[in-house]
Amino acid sequence: MELDPQDMGPVINRIKRAQGQLAGVLRMLEEGRECEDVVTQLAAVSKALDRAGFAIVATGLQQCITAGDGSDSVDMKKMEKLFLSLA
Repeated sequence: MELDPQDMGPVINRIKRAQGQLAGVLRMLEEGRECEDVVTQLAAVSKALDRAGFAIVATGLQQCITAGDGSDSVDMKKMEKLFLSLA
């Protein structure tokens, strides 16, 4: 299953934002910032990436269901594995 780049616009934006946040975390570490501030920003990066991953899996599942010809076309084990890889 290939993802439609047009459907991935919001996901791409979220990942770019996370990339900027991660650069900020690195900068904070290099500057010797407070532990609590660093961990808070790192948690934000992690959450943004998790949300991007879930959006990708959800879009893929939606494409499988709408493009498929019934439940046989959806590989439930594969989808389960994708969801669990984000856990």
